[in-house]
Amino acid sequence: MRMIDGRRRKIWALATVFLLGGVVGVSSGLLGVMLSGVERLMLGYVENPLDPSPYQVVPWRRVASVVAGSVFAAFVWWLLRARTTKVPSVKKAVAGERMPAWQTTVHVLLQIFIVGAGSSVGREVAPREFGAMLGQRFSGLFHLDAKDRTMVVGCAAAAGLAGVYDAPLAGAFFAIEILLADVGIETVGMALGTSVVSAYVASLIRGRDTFYGMAAMGKTVVPTWTLSLFAVLAGVVCGFAGAMFRKGSQWAEGNKPKGAGILWMMPLAALATGVVAIWLPQIMGNGRSVAQYAFAAVAGKAGSLIPVLLALLVAKAVLTLGTIRAGASGGVLQPGISLGATLGALLGFAWILISPHDTITACALVGATALLAASQQAPLMAMCLVMELTRAPMAFFVPVGIGVAVSALVSKTFLDALKHRVSSAERKTRRSVV
Repeated sequence: MRMIDGRRRKIWALATVFLLGGVVGVSSGLLGVMLSGVERLMLGYVENPLDPSPYQVVPWRRVASVVAGSVFAAFVWWLLRARTTKVPSVKKAVAGERMPAWQTTVHVLLQIFIVGAGSSVGREVAPREFGAMLGQRFSGLFHLDAKDRTMVVGCAAAAGLAGVYDAPLAGAFFAIEILLADVGIETVGMALGTSVVSAYVASLIRGRDTFYGMAAMGKTVVPTWTLSLFAVLAGVVCGFAGAMFRKGSQWAEGNKPKGAGILWMMPLAALATGVVAIWLPQIMGNGRSVAQYAFAAVAGKAGSLIPVLLALLVAKAVLTLGTIRAGASGGVLQPGISLGATLGALLGFAWILISPHDTITACALVGATALLAASQQAPLMAMCLVMELTRAPMAFFVPVGIGVAVSALVSKTFLDALKHRVSSAERKTRRSVV
């Protein structure tokens, strides 16, 4: 009997890595193709490292695209949430809550649609949700117990992230750090295997272009020792900023409209996005163009770049949180990267006055990883995701790692202190009522 059980376990484990990982990769690749199709339909362009935002799209079309997309999505989401089975979050799905098939599919497609139309929100939740749903169905085919089902669903959801961004290490660490909080050898192997297969299969469908162009870094392949000092400074600043962005996204998610309010709140948030995009087209979409603008910054253009970077930093944060608060579903990974890259670039303009051998691009890279680590409370995932998206030289793991470590520590300390303060205030309130 043990031999049969052991053989059966090997069969479903291999099937998870190669079959489930492959199917999730296909879905992630197709979602990427859909995003490009929506951009072409609604805005007449497709994002890429050389043209990441709709600069050439006439302003009225930017406004019309994001508003029309949000009006349609708000109506469908209202129907989904009011008339059908609610789609749970990925974390709830990993914990065992059932994801309904067609509702989840529509929910996922709507997220990709609004990002392609220009709404300021991340696209990475969609492939994670679809991966979690596929993982649940796969677990049912093999009649897995609760513990194994949790592992499989978590790995499948993380494989969705790996597939959509061609980032297998980030996908694996997303499962290990965030969804499963398990560093057992079986979990690590399963998470890495499914993410690698998913990323490879997805790349066959949508290609393997570098997500962020880093040409402004020049031929620098080894960071200066002063960049590690900058990483400490950036880690502190981005730690606080990332913690506040995390609190803001939790507030926005927890205060979404429960009923018909989404029908006017989402279009209003979209209108605000469209109006800002008349002057700052970079803020449209998931944040890729904002981060690319920061990565492309050069020291000699400080006078013209700093005001734009400041405007992008504020606008992207406000519009992303506002879009989620208005009722949209979506992620905050890419927006977090864009905010971190922008903040890192702004700090970099001051830093190069002290250390002119460093580049603004390198400072933006450190800032992007540091703020993402703080906002997600997942340092390994954040570090690997940004490094995989930029394909930065391996030597930059040293300053990036320093920035991430400092940022994670600062944000954790700040969030714990804030939580303790809120708890103390609540206890005092209860005592005064009694």
